[in-house]
Amino acid sequence: MIIHNFAEQPSLVSQYLAEMRDTAVQTDRLRFRRNLERLGEIFAYELSKTMRYARKPVKTPLGVDATCDVIDERIVLATIFRAGVPFHQGFLRYFDDAENAFVSAYRKYKEKENFDICIEYLASPLLDGKTLVLCDPMLATGASMELSYRALLTKGKPGKVHVASVIASQKAVDYMQSVMPADSELWVGVIDPEINAHSYIVPGLGDAGDLAYGTKE
Repeated sequence: MIIHNFAEQPSLVSQYLAEMRDTAVQTDRLRFRRNLERLGEIFAYELSKTMRYARKPVKTPLGVDATCDVIDERIVLATIFRAGVPFHQGFLRYFDDAENAFVSAYRKYKEKENFDICIEYLASPLLDGKTLVLCDPMLATGASMELSYRALLTKGKPGKVHVASVIASQKAVDYMQSVMPADSELWVGVIDPEINAHSYIVPGLGDAGDLAYGTKE
């Protein structure tokens, strides 16, 4: 698995991440969602550099043919509810003709620190031979991401797989490398060193879904 870590070089990703981690800024849900969207846009642009392109003739208003490079891959953007929605929207602004898939994966707690990952909803086009971009802001253990990927495989085998997360733990990165296809690629804004007893990334930023949409009961 190829790892792309944006934190290896300072950029706007670092600035938006700083705002998203800051408790003084997190109270502004609109800004939090917008920063997720911005990061999705940046990730999409950088990811586009790795894709296959084909040359296409285009006639300009001057009646002159111009030759342009256009993406020659069928893209499916897949998102894990609910925190992934604004991040997904950023990707969709750039890959605006992509197909879309949605997975509902959540933690079902048995005890305070003991939970299972459950999937109750899946909507996806056929994936055979397509480029799957699976995005979720937080990659804490990797279990939700892997389970969502396995669920999506019921819709066919992608030709290429990209996984995108704003913040990942080192444990999750190691886990994804062990369970995902060898030629898949992982895109992360930063890799944090650990997770706590509740499987939250440390230092992380808290619950991305709650910060984007409000707390749940």
